[in-house]
Amino acid sequence: MNITSNLSNGRAVIPVVFRQQLDIKDGDQLIWTVRHGELVATTRRAQLNKAQALFQQFAPKDSASAADELIAERRAAADTE
Repeated sequence: MNITSNLSNGRAVIPVVFRQQLDIKDGDQLIWTVRHGELVATTRRAQLNKAQALFQQFAPKDSASAADELIAERRAAADTE
Protein backbone atom coordinates (compact mmCIF):
# COMPACT_ATOMS: atom_id res chain seq x y z
CA MET A 1 0.00 0.00 0.00
CA ASN A 2 1.38 3.37 -0.98
CA ILE A 3 0.19 6.47 0.84
CA THR A 4 1.81 9.86 0.57
CA SER A 5 2.21 12.59 3.14
CA ASN A 6 3.93 15.96 2.97
CA LEU A 7 6.80 17.28 5.03
CA SER A 8 5.89 20.49 6.85
CA ASN A 9 8.34 22.37 9.09
CA GLY A 10 10.53 19.25 9.30
CA ARG A 11 7.62 17.05 10.40
CA ALA A 12 5.74 14.29 8.63
CA VAL A 13 2.48 12.66 9.62
CA ILE A 14 2.36 8.88 9.82
CA PRO A 15 -0.95 7.91 8.20
CA VAL A 16 -3.50 6.39 10.58
CA VAL A 17 -3.72 3.14 8.63
CA PHE A 18 -0.01 2.52 9.26
CA ARG A 19 -0.22 3.56 12.93
CA GLN A 20 -3.07 1.13 13.44
CA GLN A 21 -1.34 -1.67 11.55
CA LEU A 22 1.82 -1.26 13.64
CA ASP A 23 -0.01 -0.43 16.89
CA ILE A 24 1.78 2.90 17.23
CA LYS A 25 0.22 5.12 19.89
CA ASP A 26 0.75 8.74 20.94
CA GLY A 27 3.90 8.96 23.03
CA ASP A 28 5.53 5.84 21.52
CA GLN A 29 9.19 6.34 20.78
CA LEU A 30 10.24 5.67 17.18
CA ILE A 31 13.71 4.59 16.10
CA TRP A 32 14.78 6.07 12.76
CA THR A 33 17.38 4.51 10.47
CA VAL A 34 18.56 5.12 6.92
CA ARG A 35 18.91 1.76 5.19
CA HIS A 36 19.84 1.44 1.51
CA GLY A 37 18.79 5.02 0.85
CA GLU A 38 15.40 4.62 2.52
CA LEU A 39 14.15 6.03 5.82
CA VAL A 40 12.98 3.24 8.13
CA ALA A 41 11.03 3.81 11.33
CA THR A 42 10.47 1.14 13.97
CA THR A 43 9.34 1.02 17.58
CA ARG A 44 11.08 -0.22 20.72
CA ARG A 45 8.44 -2.93 20.96
CA ALA A 46 9.25 -4.16 17.43
CA GLN A 47 12.99 -4.11 18.20
CA LEU A 48 12.40 -6.11 21.40
CA ASN A 49 10.31 -8.70 19.52
CA LYS A 50 13.04 -8.99 16.88
CA ALA A 51 15.75 -9.48 19.54
CA GLN A 52 13.65 -12.07 21.39
CA ALA A 53 13.09 -14.03 18.17
CA LEU A 54 16.83 -13.95 17.47
CA PHE A 55 17.72 -15.28 20.93
CA GLN A 56 15.02 -17.96 20.73
CA GLN A 57 16.94 -19.47 17.80
CA PHE A 58 19.80 -20.30 20.15
CA ALA A 59 17.82 -21.42 23.21
CA PRO A 60 17.18 -25.15 23.48
CA LYS A 61 13.46 -25.86 23.03
CA ASP A 62 12.99 -27.89 26.25
CA SER A 63 15.32 -25.90 28.50
CA ALA A 64 14.21 -24.02 31.58
CA SER A 65 14.13 -20.26 31.55
CA ALA A 66 17.55 -18.76 32.32
CA ALA A 67 15.79 -16.13 34.45
CA ASP A 68 13.96 -18.82 36.44
CA GLU A 69 17.22 -20.71 36.99
CA LEU A 70 18.95 -17.55 38.23
CA ILE A 71 16.09 -16.76 40.62
CA ALA A 72 16.17 -20.33 42.00
CA GLU A 73 19.95 -20.11 42.53
CA ARG A 74 19.62 -16.75 44.31
CA ARG A 75 16.86 -18.06 46.57
CA ALA A 76 18.90 -21.16 47.43
CA ALA A 77 21.91 -18.98 48.25
CA ALA A 78 19.76 -16.69 50.41
CA ASP A 79 18.38 -19.70 52.31
CA THR A 80 21.91 -20.84 53.24
CA GLU A 81 22.92 -17.42 54.59
